[in-house]
Amino acid sequence: MVHSPVGIRSIALSFPTIRRTNNYYVEKYPELIAQAEQKGLARMFSLTGTPPANEFDMEMLPYLSDPFRGTIERWVLSHEESSLTLEYCAATDALNAAKLSINDIDLMIVASVWPEQIGFGNAAFLARKLGLVGAAWNLDGTCGSTPVVLQTASALVRAGEYRNVLVVISCSYSRVFDEQDTVSWFLGDGAGAFVVSSMEGNQGILGTKTVHTGALCEVVSAELTKDEQGNSRVRMQTGNGAKALRETAAEFLSICCEGAIASAGVTLEQIDFFLFNTPTAWMTRFCTRLLNINPERTIDLYPLYANIGPVLTVANLYHAAHLGKIHENDLVLIYGSGAAGVASASVMRWGNVALALHPLESSKLAKTVF
Repeated sequence: MVHSPVGIRSIALSFPTIRRTNNYYVEKYPELIAQAEQKGLARMFSLTGTPPANEFDMEMLPYLSDPFRGTIERWVLSHEESSLTLEYCAATDALNAAKLSINDIDLMIVASVWPEQIGFGNAAFLARKLGLVGAAWNLDGTCGSTPVVLQTASALVRAGEYRNVLVVISCSYSRVFDEQDTVSWFLGDGAGAFVVSSMEGNQGILGTKTVHTGALCEVVSAELTKDEQGNSRVRMQTGNGAKALRETAAEFLSICCEGAIASAGVTLEQIDFFLFNTPTAWMTRFCTRLLNINPERTIDLYPLYANIGPVLTVANLYHAAHLGKIHENDLVLIYGSGAAGVASASVMRWGNVALALHPLESSKLAKTVF
């Protein structure tokens, strides 16, 4: 099938102002460090005395002696920040990089993990803040949202329904996990945005494969609680399905990547660069091992950001372009997946994508909290 060229025109990232290294937790919660192997993070990623059963286990094995499971640092929201403030910064930077105004945007699609309001996504609130006149709606694929939103936006532009679609992705794990829950140690916050428009020649999205991740519905759960001021808040907890992450990782990766490559009409060997979401320190090594590709053909951002959910995919694209690892007309494969959501891969021919200035390079507000 021949598609009209539609793809990413610009990309921007936005991060909170607080950087936390592992020392913060070591000094503040020494008793949790001592008991780490009995806590949530260790239970989620553990072999429980059994030998490695698959490629995921094999790559996870070297990290099991580390209470942080390979996490080095993460960026978290301050009291003055929110997912909406991060989304607003990323959205305006993406527009500026594309040399567009908000009046040039026909549609905005927002994926927030998690939104600010209980029961409502961020789309209408962000649209009001940006002054958007056109359409805006939410899309939820949990941590696999980015490839699905890109697929949706590209299809709508290709169909002639909209000209320019602004996609905004955010993750605010620090607001839904308690700091004393060791699972929060491998989580961070952030936002990304990109503009989807018509492209040149044969650039843009060439093929996508998406499947649901119903097998992972028990990995996490949400409950409504009250904070100290009596306000309602959502709190996430790990469930009994963590083992399913290890058992299904290979299947989801293979089905989606092989399906997207076939849909694009190319081969694995023709892909110039691979961008996997990296929610764990060993995910990149797992993906390259399973697909049997050279690790130099991908990038690993986990040491910089920890697990920032669907924003990882946007950050991967940004950093790969910023570091000169992908160039115009390269074939690029992106993959993202999330519990109780979707796993999805897309193959695109990279265009002339404008990059906003990285916020952590330009901001003087960032501070280290030890």
